[in-house]
Amino acid sequence: MGRPLRIQYPGAWYHITSRGNERKAIFKGKEDRQRFLSYLESASERYGAVIHTYCLMANHYHLLLETPRSNLSQILHHINGAYTNYYNVKRNRTGHLFQGRYKAILVDKDAYCQELSRYIHLNPVRAGMVEKAEQYPWSSYLYYAGAKKKPQWLTIDTVLGYFDSDAGRAQTHYRGFVENALDEKRETPLKDVFASTFLGSEKFIDWTKEKWIGFTNVDTRNIPVLRQIEGKPSLEEVEEAVHSVMGGADSHYDKKFCLYVSQQYGGYTLKKIGAYYGMREAAVSQSNRRLREKIDRDEKLKSALFKVKKLLNVET
Repeated sequence: MGRPLRIQYPGAWYHITSRGNERKAIFKGKEDRQRFLSYLESASERYGAVIHTYCLMANHYHLLLETPRSNLSQILHHINGAYTNYYNVKRNRTGHLFQGRYKAILVDKDAYCQELSRYIHLNPVRAGMVEKAEQYPWSSYLYYAGAKKKPQWLTIDTVLGYFDSDAGRAQTHYRGFVENALDEKRETPLKDVFASTFLGSEKFIDWTKEKWIGFTNVDTRNIPVLRQIEGKPSLEEVEEAVHSVMGGADSHYDKKFCLYVSQQYGGYTLKKIGAYYGMREAAVSQSNRRLREKIDRDEKLKSALFKVKKLLNVET
């Protein structure tokens, strides 16, 4: 299995997640969380990491961070390594604390930083730990909401700047932005991730590919993802491959597979897929979500998807 693709360049934004080994807790009390935050601070001071948003859950954490120095690997090696050393010494244990490598998704900040910040801040609510984001002390939400004075190492102005140029009004708008989501059934913005690497528009993916892939520290062991980025199939090619595997347009799952593969493995936007198939973006998104859930439960559908991906020569 290929390793996660790491694309690094100055000013890149990432959504970072890292989970405890075997999904076990990595934070067992206030002192642990405070120590972890101290490593976010030192990552900012030593390596120039710009921490925009964070949330520390029980067995994992989320970060939205920026790397002006193009040094993501160095930053995460410091954070996870230092915290693992602290945790192991404190509990007289050895070995890995985190499950494999951290997950880093390259983010088109103009399109997704608002939604991602809300998604991160609402993690404790979705997990049933609290009813409202402001009730959870181990995220950056209270600073965004203006309820606490932020630490120097945390940067909130960039995200809040999308809401208003005035800091006070921006915080008010942001609180409403987060609170409104509690009354709505919103899909995770991570549903739009392409090739397990990108969260952004086709334009953003193409720009990254043209400007940075080949000129940056890319892990070439992940050949399937590189192949997927370098030569994504056309919508027509997706349709042809799906028809070949599923049996043609009369198949119950034929169109659903076309929609799903076009987004997940072709990297096309909901708008472009909808225009091609004469559907609204919301309908495409809903169809893809439902099919993804069915594929997770149905071995025959998993096999069919594997065959389609193999025909298209995309990630398998």
